[in-house]
Amino acid sequence: MPAARLRSVVVDCPEPLELARFYAGVAGGTPEQEAPDWVVLQVPGGPRLAFQRSPGHRPPQWPRADQNSQQFHLDFDAGSTWEEVDAAEEKALALGARVLDREDYEKKDFRVYADPAGHPFCLCRIEH
Repeated sequence: MPAARLRSVVVDCPEPLELARFYAGVAGGTPEQEAPDWVVLQVPGGPRLAFQRSPGHRPPQWPRADQNSQQFHLDFDAGSTWEEVDAAEEKALALGARVLDREDYEKKDFRVYADPAGHPFCLCRIEH
């Protein structure tokens, strides 16, 4: 039996509500501002993401193995075809994402992006 159950994945960022709205556009849900520096997003059928203000936030660098490495990233299933992944990419870019890596993505089955605060995330093709 586990000692505890995962409650949230918490992301440090300069603007919690802005970043929660970005991820709501990517994964669904409605951001709820619980405090001025704390916003929660319950992803439908998925995890609870929380965003907390970090005034000195420095975005992680991808790919780097030294001081300011990515620390963590989120993976999103974007569809079983590359056309579905293309559509998800188009929406993510329109929401403010930027491309970090698309090289050899068909071999890797994922593409790497940065959210508006600079955190890496991936749009993945679901393998059947």
